[in-house]
Amino acid sequence: MLTTLSIRDVVLVDTLDLEVENGLTVLTGETGAGKSIILDALGLALGARGDAGLVRHGAKQAVATAVFSTPDDAELIAAIVEKGFDVRAGDELILRRILSADGRSKAYINDQPVGVTALREIGSRLVEVHGQHETVGLLDWKTHRASLDAYGGLQPQLSAVADTARKLKDALSRLAELQAEAADAASRAEEISNNLAELDALDPRENEETELAGDRAVLGAAEKALADLADARTQLGGDKLSQKLNAALRAVEHARTRAGQAGIEGDHPVVKSLSDAVDAIDRTMVEAMEAIAAVDAAADAFDFEPGALDKTEERLFALRATARKLHTTVDALPSLRVRLREQLRRIENSEEALTNARREAAAAAQDYDAAAEVLTVARQGAAERLTEAVMAELGPLKLERARFRVAMEPIEGRRGPEGRETIRFQVSTNTGTAFGPLDSVASGGELARFALAMKAALASREDIIQPVMIFDEVDQGVGGAVAEAVGGRLKRLAHGAQVLVVTHSPQVAACGHTHWKIRKADKGGKTTSTVEPLDEVHRLEEIARMLSGAEVTDEARAAANRLIA
Repeated sequence: MLTTLSIRDVVLVDTLDLEVENGLTVLTGETGAGKSIILDALGLALGARGDAGLVRHGAKQAVATAVFSTPDDAELIAAIVEKGFDVRAGDELILRRILSADGRSKAYINDQPVGVTALREIGSRLVEVHGQHETVGLLDWKTHRASLDAYGGLQPQLSAVADTARKLKDALSRLAELQAEAADAASRAEEISNNLAELDALDPRENEETELAGDRAVLGAAEKALADLADARTQLGGDKLSQKLNAALRAVEHARTRAGQAGIEGDHPVVKSLSDAVDAIDRTMVEAMEAIAAVDAAADAFDFEPGALDKTEERLFALRATARKLHTTVDALPSLRVRLREQLRRIENSEEALTNARREAAAAAQDYDAAAEVLTVARQGAAERLTEAVMAELGPLKLERARFRVAMEPIEGRRGPEGRETIRFQVSTNTGTAFGPLDSVASGGELARFALAMKAALASREDIIQPVMIFDEVDQGVGGAVAEAVGGRLKRLAHGAQVLVVTHSPQVAACGHTHWKIRKADKGGKTTSTVEPLDEVHRLEEIARMLSGAEVTDEARAAANRLIA
């Protein structure tokens, strides 16, 4: 519901803050007092086109703010959330529009900047305007289906159709996917088969690249170490070393023999030195053999198969080459092998899968058609009841020559979540004229009364959530009993809802739960419009004025009292 309307510098209004109550609020006043300004300001806050002429003369900008209590309407709340606002039923929702004197405007929801389009979309869901120049909501045929379904209480049937439509969509999507795969299968099957054969021959393992890289590093280091040990073995165990040691030993032995021939024997120092030299050479020969044995043992410790490094590198290079060819990584080769095998299996079994998918889609279509037929029949029944209800409202509103009908037009081949037909409310305003859209009603007053008749009929279901409704001079061109009928229907429509009506009819004004009087006065060298909520006494005086004119008589007061009673 609309709780507050605040207006700053809009046309003749300087500053105005209005608290809006539930029920029927009537706005009255002299012609030109500014009743339309209130509606223009509300329209501005709801996203209507902003014209620089709405800015009060001498002001820099006009500001209109409408505060709502968010209704418990799931679709409305979903639409607001979709715009990026976190709201729940009962939360305060603030719509604000600032219009500069140069015609530029800014829009806000809950004090966050938004586009005017977003403001208008939310505003149109909160408020319906029915008046001389526009009827928002009912003129848009796209709203008619939801109105008929709500009137008929068809949510269960609609939910069943939406559910079967979703299942049908999924089945058709699956079928289309399989058909696309089948069409591409012939060209892809050979490629997939070749790639899979290559992967099967290669037989890649999980984490194999990391393991091979590690082995390659170890084998490379080992091969270099073995080369170093082979060089050491050559230097230690070659013939040159043995020959030199043996030659040295023989030379020392010869020296010792010659010393003996010279008579140098026994404990002579020369004999002792030559003996030490022979012993040292013997030890050197023994240690050299031990060194050779140690080097050989070290080489034997490197227990690697000959050519292991070459084999490792060949495997690593083969894996990387295959990964590049298939546009993937070595680590992904095992999983790619599994996917290719599954793709090939699906291609080979595609005909069976296609047959099953066609069968499932056909079954889903049958389920949808059955649910849609139930919904169509229910809509036909609701359309008949709504037609009777609207027709019953037209006579008392001086629209006795008008006719109303609900046109249901099937859409060939459509299987949507909202059913198989379009719903349009159509009218014929005079006997013998063809049915047409609602805006074919001749005058603005007739259009507003026709909207009232429809809203009154639709509101006969108390479980339907009604937006705020505004009727601008719905009583134009009527009086007496017709005006009383208009007032009565507005009051009934406002039961449990919120209706604002601009009226010149005392019969309509007398039906209001709340009464605002718009006054225009000159003050401080400028003309301003103000709104005065009337108490019971002043309300009686205002309705008496509407009955009698400028001079309020006792007879007018008595008539006003009877109207209110």
